[in-house]
Amino acid sequence: MSDLDFDLPDELAATAPPPHRDRVRLLVAARHGIRHEHFDHFAEFLAPGDLLVVNTSATLAAAVDGRRADGRGTTLHFSTALDDGTWLVELRPPMGATGPLRDVTPGERIDLPDGVQMTVLAPHPGGPSPRLWRSSVAVEGGVAQFLARAGRPIRYTYVPEHYPLHDYQTVFARQPGSAEMPSAGRPFTAEIVTELVLRGVGVAPVLLHTGVSSQERGEAPLPERFAVPLGTARLVNLARASGGRVVAVGTTVTRALESAAEPDGTVRAAAGWTDLVLGPQRPARAVNGLVTGWHAPGASHLQLLQAVAGPGLVSRAYAAALRHRYLWHEFGDSCLLLP
Repeated sequence: MSDLDFDLPDELAATAPPPHRDRVRLLVAARHGIRHEHFDHFAEFLAPGDLLVVNTSATLAAAVDGRRADGRGTTLHFSTALDDGTWLVELRPPMGATGPLRDVTPGERIDLPDGVQMTVLAPHPGGPSPRLWRSSVAVEGGVAQFLARAGRPIRYTYVPEHYPLHDYQTVFARQPGSAEMPSAGRPFTAEIVTELVLRGVGVAPVLLHTGVSSQERGEAPLPERFAVPLGTARLVNLARASGGRVVAVGTTVTRALESAAEPDGTVRAAAGWTDLVLGPQRPARAVNGLVTGWHAPGASHLQLLQAVAGPGLVSRAYAAALRHRYLWHEFGDSCLLLP
């Protein structure tokens, strides 16, 4: 396996929510070696004074069926709410086909459920064959309320059946805004969080609303809306000053914290949009532990993992996961990286 590329067998895709969230497998990769556990043992690997940072973003029912002017159906994935009230939307073929539509044009209108209409405004970013389009939806109560009554969770072809929105929420979800589940947090339960607190591990929130994850191979993540509260910034700085580890639950939390981190690793309160891309040119400054799912070959998330844990540890973890048949994607197994 190379640093960022590897062969992922189709049978390693998790195709349904596991019967028990906290019984997915957990691979713990640290300097002293690799261990294989189940997620309900997670608390055993953190110590008093460590800080676990979680994402409180809740998942939207962001997939909606539409119909184009010529009668053809389409599935719309609502990705990101922009400051001017428009949305970034990915238009895809219906019936579970893969990839975005390539014949969308500015000004095109799409009929949505309940008599709602969407107008495609402009490609984002520009290019001859864009994936996301800035679009306008005029609907009473706003798009989020419309999605709540007319949408369903975004689902890709490796998940053959529809599942309800609660299967796509984490125990930390409070503020709706993510197109897709911040899935690293999915295996956590209230019992695990309680056990962490009893062990003297702190738990602190950040917010980052995720966009759609169907980037082209090697495509950098889009800007995303985030917030690091003052209390969380103080807890991160206290943990670091006292020798504790700052363990981020997912790439979303890592991106948020690192967007608020100074060159010396001090974290400040911050909110807005982040276009930060972590990787060889920008290693992690504040985060020194990471809970993550398993990412597809060539995904930009792999560079973020390396920015936290180093290429060697990430490569060993992925090689072990493939060898031991861990499951990939949002309903799959987990990894704890402790460099």
